[in-house]
Amino acid sequence: MQHLLSKMRRAVDDYGMIKEGDRIAVGLSGGKDSLTVLAAAKALQRFYPNRFHLEAITLDMGMEGMDFSPLATFCESLSVPFHLERTEIKQIVFDWRKEKNPCSLCANLRRGALNSAAKERGLSKIMLGHHHDDVIETFLLSLIFEGRASCFSPVTYLNRMDVTLLRPFIYVPEADIKKYTVQAGLPVVKNLCPADGNTKRTYIKELLNQLERENHGVKQRLFTALRGALPDWQLQSTQQEE
Repeated sequence: MQHLLSKMRRAVDDYGMIKEGDRIAVGLSGGKDSLTVLAAAKALQRFYPNRFHLEAITLDMGMEGMDFSPLATFCESLSVPFHLERTEIKQIVFDWRKEKNPCSLCANLRRGALNSAAKERGLSKIMLGHHHDDVIETFLLSLIFEGRASCFSPVTYLNRMDVTLLRPFIYVPEADIKKYTVQAGLPVVKNLCPADGNTKRTYIKELLNQLERENHGVKQRLFTALRGALPDWQLQSTQQEE
């Protein structure tokens, strides 16, 4: 946890993610990334100079067989309020619209539902579990499949919703999260989505891991290139260096 906290605090400080009195939601999907972010955010809350309130929100997308009770128990152990938001995202994407490529629509619906749930509870910032590998994979997805240099930002303000998205794990490699998940025995809830593991992101992940095996350090070099190429990242980095 100390190792994770070191990288998390660096990102939080570099990009001014947490202000005094912030009310923050963690988007708790039940995967290793969001569980680790929640655990780390709770640990950070104990000593970070800017005091902040923390809650967890889980979206029930309507997948049959999903059991979120381990997440509620985990949040209770951390003394973090837990909210389960029921949605019809599965029905919309798979049953009604029968999307052949469901990931984009599903992601949009999930973002909207999470943002709305946070606003309803007076939470103006949302922590997401995107890590170092996610940053690079998203960058490559954009380059290869869209022909443009693009990626999410460390901090994203959504005007329409008046919500700010935070990604405090941008410096944390996925391997570190996997290691902590096992060591801490986190209650990972298996994703029962029919499209899980069969996406363009899975293809990019495998490609990137192969590149890393053949050219050690390529992930970090891509990350450095990304920070220099994207205006949002470049601006934040320049401000931090000054």
